[in-house]
Parts: sequence; C-alpha cells; structure tokens
Amino acid sequence: MGKYVIGVDVGGTNIKLGLADARLNVIDRTKFATECFASDPTFLINEIAKQISSLIERNAISDRNISGIGIGLPGIVDHSKGIVRFLPNISGWKDIPLKKILEKKLGIRACLENDVNLIALGEWKFGAGRKVENMVCMTLGTGVGSGLILNGSLYRGYSFSAGELGHIPINEEGPVCGCGSYGCLESYVGNKRLVLRASEMINDPDISLEKMHALAKKGNRTALKFWDEAATHIGHALVGVVNMLNPQRIVIGGGVSNNHEFLFKTIHAVIQKKAMKVPASVVKIVRAQLGNDAGILGAHVLVHEHK
Repeated sequence: MGKYVIGVDVGGTNIKLGLADARLNVIDRTKFATECFASDPTFLINEIAKQISSLIERNAISDRNISGIGIGLPGIVDHSKGIVRFLPNISGWKDIPLKKILEKKLGIRACLENDVNLIALGEWKFGAGRKVENMVCMTLGTGVGSGLILNGSLYRGYSFSAGELGHIPINEEGPVCGCGSYGCLESYVGNKRLVLRASEMINDPDISLEKMHALAKKGNRTALKFWDEAATHIGHALVGVVNMLNPQRIVIGGGVSNNHEFLFKTIHAVIQKKAMKVPASVVKIVRAQLGNDAGILGAHVLVHEHK
C-alpha cells in the first residue's frame, strides 16, 4: 500500500489537485482553469494527466508509493465501471471511460466519483460531519450538488445519480437549467444565475457576489434582500430533503457558502416553518469545515475505503 493519495476535484470553473500523505496532510496542491481546456474532453484529460505527473515529479515520489488517484467530477459518474456518464456544466462529456484512460496514461490506479460525493466523504470522516450516521453535504458554486451519507455509508443510488439536489425543481415553470430541464434549484442559485440576479437588482453589470457580500455587511437593503431570496430558494429545496431523508446534519460548502452569515438563518427558518416537525426538530445546518481540501481528503477515503 502506497503512502500517498492524489485527489483531483474537477469543477466547472477550476480543477484542483492535491497530494496527501498517510497522515492526511496535504503536502502539495495546484489548480488550473477548466475553461482553458473544456472545448474537448481529450484536452481536459490530457491536462489532468499532465498536472498529476507534475505533482508526482515535483515531490520526487515513486509511483509505487501512491495508493491511487481519487477523482471527483460534477455530474453522473459510474463509480463501479469508471465511466463519466454526463457532466451538465462541461460540454462533450458523455460515457467517457476516464478511469481506463488515466490508468493507461499514468500507470496508477484511479477511482472516479461524483465531486460532491467526494467532498461528502471528506467532511463525514474528517470535517463537519464527524460521528454522524445520516448527513447531507450540499455544495453551492458553479453548480449545486449534494452527497448523501445514509446509515453510515455513501449512498450513490441505483444508477449512481443520487444526490442531484441542484436539479430538484422548485418551480414548475422556472428558467431553463443546464441539465436540460427547467425550474431547478441550480437555475436559481448557481453562480451564474446569482450574478445575473444581483446585476438586475443592483443595476450594475459588473457586480460580483463578493461585492454583494460587502454591500450586505454594510447593511445595504437590496443586497440583504438578494441573499435572503437566495436562501429562501435553498431552504425550500431542503425542506423536501429533510422530509424525505430525515438527516441529522446538513453540511453546506462551496464558494457561495462563504456568505453563510446571510444565508443560514433564513435557510433554517424556512425548514422550521415548512418541513415536518419531527425531522425539522433534529436537523442541524452547519458550514463545511475542510474548504478546498475536502475533495482531496475525500479522495483519500475513496481510495482506501471505497474500492
């Protein structure tokens, strides 16, 4: 068994890689912009392989000292066969045998997983979900996803598509979503949609979520209304999750969660008002703890415990 694990977190905006040792220390990391290589899956795969090789060479590690590579991808991944079925926010990815391709290129065992499942594993074992048997891990970023820990195990679903919280419809006639449907949660609170909504409300084409955060901290009413609106959408989606799964904890991460001070109170209030009383009374809404290392540490769990 090797001493190191390489984690790869493929996102719609950036791809982050990290090298973790046996003590779970992330000893090196790197990242690159997804859009620079997103025009063709082959380009992106080649760059991922190149970055993995650079990480290994830079740290002077022999291949035999690497237990494996854990890769999280933002879409439907057939974990058992190592095939990427579909990525809604990165074009051209359909039935790509990524495990086979990377293992042939690098000569190192690769394990594939949905990106939020990987984050959920990390947060469950080492972060905000420790000692919890039933947990939903939600990420708010370019897309909206979730990983499910049910009865102490990662739940993938029959066709490996469980946890697509971003594609729960919250409006029967809402805007078109990247998945091809409409009215999905992601079409309201994904990064691009939030920026567009902020621009409409502030009447500033150059507005950013960081600026909306700063305005809200200053007490700007429009900014506060903006975050309350986003939190209400999230809360309504989570009402269904709470009623259906009865989780002990909902862990929320991703870039948008940096605005937790303007989100969590409203999310909690919506759940308490709309969800069934028994599951609502036990669930806790908490912020993810591991930040950018969640996927890397989740890869460590995947490689060692979820063969």
